[in-house]
Amino acid sequence: MMNKIVIVGAGHGGVQAATSLREMGFEGTIQLIAEEAHLPYQKPPLSKGFLNGKQTEENLVFRHANYYAEQKIDLVLGEKIRELDPQSQQLTAVSGRVFSYDKLIIATGARNRTLPSEVAPNAFYLRDLTDAQRLRPALDAVDTVAVVGGGFIGLEVAACASEAGKKVTVLEVQDRLMARVLPPVLSDIFLKKHQEMGVEVILQARVSREVLSEYDLVVVGIGVMPNQELAESAGITCHNGIVVNEYQQTSQPNVYAIGDCASHFNRFAGKQCRLESVQNAVDQAKIAASHICQKPLAYDSVPWFWTNQFDLKLQMAGINSDYDSYAFRGDLGANKFSIFYFNREKLVAVDSLNRPADHLAARKLIQAGSTPTKEQVEDINVKLGAI
Repeated sequence: MMNKIVIVGAGHGGVQAATSLREMGFEGTIQLIAEEAHLPYQKPPLSKGFLNGKQTEENLVFRHANYYAEQKIDLVLGEKIRELDPQSQQLTAVSGRVFSYDKLIIATGARNRTLPSEVAPNAFYLRDLTDAQRLRPALDAVDTVAVVGGGFIGLEVAACASEAGKKVTVLEVQDRLMARVLPPVLSDIFLKKHQEMGVEVILQARVSREVLSEYDLVVVGIGVMPNQELAESAGITCHNGIVVNEYQQTSQPNVYAIGDCASHFNRFAGKQCRLESVQNAVDQAKIAASHICQKPLAYDSVPWFWTNQFDLKLQMAGINSDYDSYAFRGDLGANKFSIFYFNREKLVAVDSLNRPADHLAARKLIQAGSTPTKEQVEDINVKLGAI
């Protein structure tokens, strides 16, 4: 009899897994173990609404404590798991507390890459609520801010700090912003917007202690690494994340992994990959829950991502790393347009800037394997949802 499921990690994926298990009829024990002492909360607003003061801690919380009690979800706060023994099906916390399971879902997420302490001795990072609680008052108290890293998080922090009246400098080692995920035309638009709003952007920057010492406060956003050590030390297969099959099972069938820490084959990317997004964590949580409840569904969701910086809202559907042609839709001059990417005449991804309807249509098209012609894309009178 399977009567106890333990979920390690209480971010978007972990909470969704617990919720989905109950929604799908699982009646046994569910333990949701959170390393943090906070009630589980949303992370995207940490670099946006929470940092600029428009959202409170209470706004961030997924569910109030009584929800977990009502759903008979045993929410365990402030316990860091240090060891997994798949043979005995037990977990051991740093505190010494032992948790046993019939099925385990690992939703441990990812952690920040860091600069050496001798380069950035007093740098701030932004990954969790505690980080954000430290960073917000620190930002209030200074005049000049350096942001190391021109990716999503770094630029969102730069935008918030600039809007708060700070003198902000972004230091990016590559030759354009968000180069890992955006084409040059979009990198240029975000560069110009930040410059228009008073942010100094230094590309191909050299980062040293001497350079960073010129600023009152330093925030580092240079990417993340998957938290795979718990699985790896237990002999579970890992390679840039915990390797899972289409049902989120690891090489130990009773152990599942979801979200930022999980590496899966994605048919839209055409390769094994690890996706860092809320959507991916939530979708994979539902897949793991459905398999545990013997209602198996294979993971097959179109990846999508977003970032908000000043008045630019970028929404991305699909993976644009492999394309041979593209078409524009909308008004480039007004920063309201979408780029549709094709590989051998097949639609593979769409980046939408301030055109949310295009984004929704694109996700449906890519999921269904439908491809509009470039002429249809460029004609704004053609309704993409009807294709």
